[in-house]
Amino acid sequence: MKVSPTALPDVRLIEPRVYGDERGFFFESWNARAFAAAGLPATFVQDNHSRSARGVLRGLHYQIQHAQGKLVRVTAGEVYDVVVDLRRSSPTFGRSLGFTLSAADRRMLWVPPGFAHGFQTLSEHAEFLYKTTDYWYPEHERTLLWNDAALGIDWPLSGVPILTAKDAAGTPLAAAAVYP
Repeated sequence: MKVSPTALPDVRLIEPRVYGDERGFFFESWNARAFAAAGLPATFVQDNHSRSARGVLRGLHYQIQHAQGKLVRVTAGEVYDVVVDLRRSSPTFGRSLGFTLSAADRRMLWVPPGFAHGFQTLSEHAEFLYKTTDYWYPEHERTLLWNDAALGIDWPLSGVPILTAKDAAGTPLAAAAVYP
């Protein structure tokens, strides 16, 4: 696999080695030894799978306690995936970064603890899978306002996104609970 650094410390773009022939393809989406050797040691405790229609925007979510690292990938369709550094001690605090992830390119993204995360569906439908390093604790979940101008996220919108009430009412960065 190829692990590439990004403009945000600790966030990594991962391109697995894919073996394909006339029957289809095979790749390892997770291998503890290989990921540890690439500097990405993680113990995952939960797998999540979502399906979203075109225009759905999910996020920007994080847990203020029990922060989760996430290994994310798309198994059907395409999304615009966004991370925001919420570690106040980080030189990139408040910065965001976006990536297009798709079933066709099979790229994965490592989102370390201390980041808010979200995505927008670009295809008719998208199936999104992610492993987490801690469990979901609804009482600790927070939502950062997806369109906060302070974040400078250039979502590839074509119209108004489809949001949950929770995501529409997210907290701006200036008022958000963040990590040390």
